Amino acid sequence: MAQDSSRAEFWDTRFRDGVTPWDAGGVPPQLLAIDFSDQAIVAARRTLGALGDRVRKADFFALPATPFDLVYERAFLCALPRARWGDWAQRMAELVRPGGELAGFFFLDDNPKGPPFGTSRAGLAGLLEGAFELSEERPVPPEQSLPVFQGKEIWQVWKRRL
Repeated sequence: MAQDSSRAEFWDTRFRDGVTPWDAGGVPPQLLAIDFSDQAIVAARRTLGALGDRVRKADFFALPATPFDLVYERAFLCALPRARWGDWAQRMAELVRPGGELAGFFFLDDNPKGPPFGTSRAGLAGLLEGAFELSEERPVPPEQSLPVFQGKEIWQVWKRRL
């Protein structure tokens, strides 16, 4: 269990011990954040201060299927064991309304160890192309990337097929 990144306890330990090199210390101000680790929520609320009430505990795989116009991705897919990636893609297709977007930073790396677990452009496309169409891709400038991801991230926007 100590190395099972699909369990909340794994992430509680990481956040409690400050082993969070993927943590940017905040999110863009327009976005609502969720997590399923109690310690991650404590850290996010501390960082966000007055906006801390926007953070809530939730399990991505158990969220009500109320479609969103936009889902922001950063360091979530790469935190999941690869065995859960098909579940992630299916859930994204359920949570993003037709015509809506999945936008974010995706970690491209072929290292078999993780987290973070990297993928390839082709691997990511294989997960998403059934329900989404790639509408934007650009490199991530080094100053916008965290050291653990530097040189291995891309920004992509995927539009949900109608």
